[in-house]
Amino acid sequence: MSVLEKYLYDIWKEKKFVKELFTIDEQKIEIIDAGLQNKETAGPDFLNARVKIGNITFLGDIEIDSTHSNWKEHGHFLDKRFNKIILHLVASNEKYQPFVFTRDGRKVQSICIVDYLDGNLQTSIQDSINSERAEKKFRLPCSGLNDKISIKIKLSFLLELGIVRFNSKSKRILHRLKEIIYLKQMNIREPIVRYDFGQEFFNKKFSTDEFSDKESWQQLVYEMIFEALGYSKNKDIMLKLAKAVNVKYLSHFKNEDSFQQLVESALFNVSGLVPNKKKFDEEASSDYVRTLIEDWNKIRNKYDGPVLDAENWHFFKLRPSNFPTVRISGGAKLLVTLLQKDLFKNLIDMIKNETDTGTLTYKIRNLIIMKEEGFWRDHFVFDKKSKEPIKYSIGISRADEIIVNVLFPILLLYFEIFPDTESSKRIKNLFIKYIQEGSNKLVNQVAAELDLIKASRKSVNYQGMIELFRNYCIKERCLECKIGEKIFN
Repeated sequence: MSVLEKYLYDIWKEKKFVKELFTIDEQKIEIIDAGLQNKETAGPDFLNARVKIGNITFLGDIEIDSTHSNWKEHGHFLDKRFNKIILHLVASNEKYQPFVFTRDGRKVQSICIVDYLDGNLQTSIQDSINSERAEKKFRLPCSGLNDKISIKIKLSFLLELGIVRFNSKSKRILHRLKEIIYLKQMNIREPIVRYDFGQEFFNKKFSTDEFSDKESWQQLVYEMIFEALGYSKNKDIMLKLAKAVNVKYLSHFKNEDSFQQLVESALFNVSGLVPNKKKFDEEASSDYVRTLIEDWNKIRNKYDGPVLDAENWHFFKLRPSNFPTVRISGGAKLLVTLLQKDLFKNLIDMIKNETDTGTLTYKIRNLIIMKEEGFWRDHFVFDKKSKEPIKYSIGISRADEIIVNVLFPILLLYFEIFPDTESSKRIKNLFIKYIQEGSNKLVNQVAAELDLIKASRKSVNYQGMIELFRNYCIKERCLECKIGEKIFN
């Protein structure tokens, strides 16, 4: 029991109110019997209470929550055990509503009790609420209840959801591939022109020949990888950067010995992140910035796109290893692999020819993991040396995110457009068996709530947990969830 819960339960049991309680419509509330505190089973906090509201005496249960939103967050509105609630008490008036609804649709009075307490109690409760809020973690509506559901049922549903999420990614990627091909055919330059596709595009049937354009697939892979490298805070602007410094432009220089250096120059200059000054306290910074500008002056005459604004990049509250500067550096290295070393064709050949899942995983990872070298090995930003060396601009956990969220869906799409049943099966099997490194705060919390910490490392479960949270838990679709329906029915 938390400190806050103890306060609230004692207040109710001992009726520590300094004035009479009233409902929102000014009906007097009289506590005849506070009921028996429920210490053994999940369900309402007090059982068999007797409370007079207005002229009617109710016999039933009492639920006490720190905030009004807890009623839904904790799944009480779906739980039949809360159908006998006669009064709902909350300690915080934040987003307070005067009613809650039970599973059977009955409206129950909800009372915010802070105004009925003396000053010292109010202060103690507010301090406890602030502390609880600071430490608050996401809770599934079935938290504390799903432990009775078998692991087999949970994993079966997560497998189903993981595949749903995987397939939805492939559909989104197909739509973007069609856009890339169509824009190229219409000779429209992104992202200079804003466009609204008409019915001609949506009704268009793309032929296999149109899908055979190698540059379009490379642009697709490029965009999706850069979006993934941007994380949540920089994914949109990383995608804009990939559309601006596109494959068509970079292909002008791909046979140059200094291709990687030219790619970095183009990306950093178009990103708007290159500092205006050329002289820094550290000589390495001065030399690197000078080189970026000099290389840009050699290749900018072939560039006809926009230059992005440095103010639109986010560094705040990011780990230095996730700074966009470091991610752009890693992205530049991947672009060299994509354009000079034919990354996408290599991946296709690997899937077709390598039958061992473990070997295939190892080979694909090694293509995406990027060791850091040169200037960015000991810098997070342009004008300050890092305390520790940066070993990887794209490490194993970020590589796994790219493999699972970008490469597998794109490869599946490729093998469906150019029919190859065996390779399609291999990709799906890889996704289902893939064990990824790294973690995600949301997935960790959902996994903990479901008691599936170890299982969350398998990519299909990892993706399934994200799908569960986003399309079931926060949308209150508990009765459509194969876990929730067994708990709340």
